Amino acid sequence: MDYELTDEALIARLKCNDPQALELLFDRYYKPLCQCSTLYIRNYAAAEEIVADLFIKLWDNRHDQAILKVRNYLFVAARNLSLNHIQKKKNPVDSIEDLHMDQHLFQDMNTPFKILSARESNNSILHTIDKLPARQREVLLMSRIDQIDKNTISSLLGISVRTVETTLYQSIQQLRLLLKIS
Repeated sequence: MDYELTDEALIARLKCNDPQALELLFDRYYKPLCQCSTLYIRNYAAAEEIVADLFIKLWDNRHDQAILKVRNYLFVAARNLSLNHIQKKKNPVDSIEDLHMDQHLFQDMNTPFKILSARESNNSILHTIDKLPARQREVLLMSRIDQIDKNTISSLLGISVRTVETTLYQSIQQLRLLLKIS
């Protein structure tokens, strides 16, 4: 009988402090929300935690929220929490594409310890880049350090744009692996 209640009726009951309404929403949406979250984070166990946190937040904020379309709200919230999870877990090595090894690297550093730490990290990355095969190192440095676009690299090296893309991808994967090992 309670399963026949609409989502909106369950939210109304939730606002009246009815824990059974939360349980019914949980039963109704838990699995699809976990599947949705897994599409983003590629880890079902972590997705389960994210969705469980979503329902905890739903309960904690039940009086503060005006939810008009429950299904939409839950799926958007699951997506946002999944993206937040990715951002929090993002390893600095994962963002090598965004790494700018130039003057801006030390711009926000104001203590000697921070400056030395940043220099050591920078030197470690550059030393690791030196371990890459010659072509991968060349393409990576041209693309990420010299900021040369793929088409220009292609014409400079006499290789196809697709080869540049593949080599760049392989060099980033290899660099990540080498940095994890070291």
